Amino acid sequence: MNNNRHSYIKIGPISTSEIEIRDLFKAWAAISLAFAILFSKGGIGQGLANTFMYSFMISGLTVGIGFIFHELAHKIVAQYYGCFAEFRSDDRMLIFAVLISFLGFVIAAPGAVIISGPVGRRRNGIISAAGPAMNLLLAVVFLLGILFIGNNLIFVYGFSINTILGLFNLIPFGIFDGKKVLDWNKPVYSAMVGAGILLLVIQSFI
Repeated sequence: MNNNRHSYIKIGPISTSEIEIRDLFKAWAAISLAFAILFSKGGIGQGLANTFMYSFMISGLTVGIGFIFHELAHKIVAQYYGCFAEFRSDDRMLIFAVLISFLGFVIAAPGAVIISGPVGRRRNGIISAAGPAMNLLLAVVFLLGILFIGNNLIFVYGFSINTILGLFNLIPFGIFDGKKVLDWNKPVYSAMVGAGILLLVIQSFI
């Protein structure tokens, strides 16, 4: 049913809508812009780029993709379980992220996947685990790029940022994914944290 009067699109077993696609693009653009500003101002990406557009490209292909794929992972697993699941951006937080990036750091909370349907502790834990697991998987993909293609900026920052995003979202309290994963399955939680720490250690040698 199209209760919000937006066109829905089916891609295999996954459904999306015009408003979700718009919000995903908006979140990707704002997060990429915020980190591009940070990179070009000599923050965590000091010496990263000669031009702002190059900073934006690096940011979009590393940070932006990390955030968006994290949210899509939650969505896909939730829809696999028969739930309604769509990403909605938090416009105020997106604006805040861009503005605060001029101060040399970023606080990013681009939005969340709204989920409704048959979700118990186990399913909630699996859905929650999907986001940080995606970041850790992306970190491995970028690491393989470093090892087999070259030590370029996209691979280095993609590896670093996705490792940090994965571990950050595994914090085991509050609204973080880690709390729901830990409540569901402690061995799975420990394995994910262990994988993140291992990637963090590898990062120190890159």
